[in-house]
Amino acid sequence: MPELSVVIVGGLHADARRAAVEQLLADVPGSVVLHHDLATAAAGTVVRTVRDATGIRDAGETPLVNDCACCALREDLVPELERLADAGDTPLAVVELWDSVEPKAMAEVVTSGGLTVTGVITAVDPALLLPYLGNGDDLAEGGLAAAATDQRTVADTFARQLEYAPVLALLDSPEADDEDRELLAQLHPTARQVRIGDGGLPGGTPSPLARAALAGFDVEAAAAAQHPACALLPTEADARGVATLVWHRRRPFHPERLYQALEDLTCAAARSRGRFWLADRPDTLLHWDAAGGALCVESAGPWLASLPDAAWDMVPPVRRAAAALDWHPEHGDRCQHLVFTSPGLDREGLAHLLESCLLTDAEYAAGRDAWKRLPPAFDTLLEV
Repeated sequence: MPELSVVIVGGLHADARRAAVEQLLADVPGSVVLHHDLATAAAGTVVRTVRDATGIRDAGETPLVNDCACCALREDLVPELERLADAGDTPLAVVELWDSVEPKAMAEVVTSGGLTVTGVITAVDPALLLPYLGNGDDLAEGGLAAAATDQRTVADTFARQLEYAPVLALLDSPEADDEDRELLAQLHPTARQVRIGDGGLPGGTPSPLARAALAGFDVEAAAAAQHPACALLPTEADARGVATLVWHRRRPFHPERLYQALEDLTCAAARSRGRFWLADRPDTLLHWDAAGGALCVESAGPWLASLPDAAWDMVPPVRRAAAALDWHPEHGDRCQHLVFTSPGLDREGLAHLLESCLLTDAEYAAGRDAWKRLPPAFDTLLEV
């Protein structure tokens, strides 16, 4: 009995997502699509449909779990996939995520259920890339929240959808220009881009989209690639009016000066992310995540240099490898590694502003005991 392959297709660009799903249905004979519509969550239910190339095979409702539509999706999705796997006549199950559902959580749910995820695809209309990255509205304002407590924004949700997927399915949008395509390439330079609508080759060779759906997917590697300590961040670039600044330094930030510069730094680029080091928090790796004019700063655990040697055996190998690449004789893996990507990026001005937030020579020479006595400007932001 052939094993069921599962591909997850997501994205806030609904027209692009639906076009990608329809192509997979047409390209892979016997495939089915599972979709949970969370738009009805306010009424207390989630609507599930299962369909193939001929139409709907099954439809039903599943109740909310803990008043959370995404929780209901998690509870219902794996049993539905198991039923398809047990039937043995479905080569590919396409899980079409509802607009704001993020693929990382669903890929991990499916994998933990003992099923095989062979692909994760985010569908994108390049012409909508910058408008969505610049949209700081809460998802709830557009009816896109997945729960009553969902406080995500359109921009940060779209950024995570985009950056997690190893494959981007692109809608052939006549409104997209070279700047849009360059922005996409710089935001996720390691992604495989596949155009929706490109067919297979003569002789039965599957389409590029179908091959991407079945290429294989490593859920642990994908999670590591997003973790602030070892993320595969964009590289330095400057083309077609779009630039990426990679800023890497070995000196800690002065907490008060950095805090005062946060608004200017957050608004300097369409997207910025990375890890950073505050002088008054020498053992804490901090995560920087900004899009749509909004910034999220949170602790991502300790720098490895702050851990006793015995604790290193409990650290994943990929984290140890990332730390080794950044290792400094005095500071270990502590560093500033921030990446800013945007059309019209003022690289020089941005770099100057970042430099001004570092400790001065005199402050640096004062040593760590003095650093810890600096004003704790980030306590409120980090909810200490």
